[in-house]
Amino acid sequence: MYGFNVQSINLKNKEEVKEVKDFLQTFDLELDDNVDYTIVIRQSDEIKATCSKARNVFKCFAVSDELRGEGVAATLMGAVSDRLFEEGIYHSFIFTKVENMNIFSSLGYKLIHKIENVALLESGIYDIKKYLKGIQKEYDIDTSTKKSAIVMNCNPFTLGHRYLIEEAARHSMEVLVFIVEEDKSSFPFNYRYAMVKEGVSHLHNVRVLKGGEYIISEATFPSYFLRKEEEILKAYTTLDASIFGRYFCETLNITKRFVGEEPYCKVTRAYNHSLKEILPIYGVEVVEVKRKAFMEEVISASKVRNLIREGKVDQIERIVPRSTWEFLNTTVGKEIMRKIRFSDSPH
Repeated sequence: MYGFNVQSINLKNKEEVKEVKDFLQTFDLELDDNVDYTIVIRQSDEIKATCSKARNVFKCFAVSDELRGEGVAATLMGAVSDRLFEEGIYHSFIFTKVENMNIFSSLGYKLIHKIENVALLESGIYDIKKYLKGIQKEYDIDTSTKKSAIVMNCNPFTLGHRYLIEEAARHSMEVLVFIVEEDKSSFPFNYRYAMVKEGVSHLHNVRVLKGGEYIISEATFPSYFLRKEEEILKAYTTLDASIFGRYFCETLNITKRFVGEEPYCKVTRAYNHSLKEILPIYGVEVVEVKRKAFMEEVISASKVRNLIREGKVDQIERIVPRSTWEFLNTTVGKEIMRKIRFSDSPH
């Protein structure tokens, strides 16, 4: 690699970004919208290799044929890793095509799981097994007893969410509720977590946990090497369900996963389908619960956000628990609602 320099791209410069996009397109790849750092290696002023990251997820990796075998992968990964260290991040992931898996395992990355067309690997100061042992210790989880699990975003927490948790609690010895930690929602994680924890405090066999990095979010899942929408959705849901079954259920003795019936959202419906398909492989039963309704309309977080956008805040109290309603009336809650009302984003 002597003679090659690593250069960072100014992601606010349209011309520089276009140059990276054009290079990636020659590999039938795209530059993900959420990357926050991109580097390139040039030869005669032309880009010959590139790698990006979105927080601690490496993505959009490509090396031209003439530089293969020249140690370029190690140089790119090393440079982006240095950036992570500067940001105080000591654990990272990479999603890649299965056929490229060996490139990254040779650089010290360990495979978490692979499916037909996607592999997820990790590197850093801990791995998924150590993480789950840490969760077990942090929440004092007794793994000798069978448990049920629910994974929720709660953007914000509604009576529909609470009903699902109550149903699981009624039919289980213990319920672990994982709140998705990725902060890509209108309501930041800390507030969502607090709303749920307070809202189910009356249920003594329910424990609310932070979702952590291994419950995959749509925000971190890559679409840059999967072209078709249905292919992206299938890979996302299959990988997430497989990791949950293989690691979370096995380590924490989870034997049931409760989900809400999904009449509207295509992504959630596909996710439920993948859970039903995959979790039984790991000895886990999937229980689908009919959604709670109010005035013949299913209660959902998107309904709450729509009422906020329409300025009908007074109607929200009927479909959310007290913990949510009280939060919405705080200074922080009112500011979040103001942002939702004057934003075009559906999230």
